[in-house]
Amino acid sequence: MRDETPEDLLLRLRRLGYRGAIVGRNGTGKTTLLEDLEQPLAALGFKVKHLRLDDRTNTFSREFLKRFFAGLTRHDVILFDGAEQMSPLAWHRFKRRSRNAGGLVITSHRLGMLPTVKECATSPELLDEIISELLEDEAVTTREAAVALHQKHNGNLRDALRELYDLYADMEMCMGGKPRAVSCG
Repeated sequence: MRDETPEDLLLRLRRLGYRGAIVGRNGTGKTTLLEDLEQPLAALGFKVKHLRLDDRTNTFSREFLKRFFAGLTRHDVILFDGAEQMSPLAWHRFKRRSRNAGGLVITSHRLGMLPTVKECATSPELLDEIISELLEDEAVTTREAAVALHQKHNGNLRDALRELYDLYADMEMCMGGKPRAVSCG
């Protein structure tokens, strides 16, 4: 649900003792939600500690984990993106060692690692809404493109939007115009 706020997620986390999972497939917004939690958690007095694993880096060294866990206190909350990369045994150890922290929020592709705080999903309608916002004044019907892109990328909005970006960049080049710079700020 797009109308949810980070505060809604924070309220559910509070009920779970600040231990929970944001679950969903690739490109459904898990990392964005995790990042959106940082400021509200810091405003509550937590010191936020970030961890990330992915397909390229799917383990932590023992030395790193030893240093990481050595200083954890109840004032720390761990935001861990990509927890599903850990083996079941490594995850069990990690979860046990993180008990000293005031919170642990993870992203995962699978249910069951921690209580689910939010299950992320996408739809062609959401993609259409995002495309319409990005194109602003351009009089383009995007519904069919959104449905096709959503289906082609199995609901992964990140990949669908990357493809759309490439398509528009190619169109700009073919029309003889200079590509426009994209501002992220």
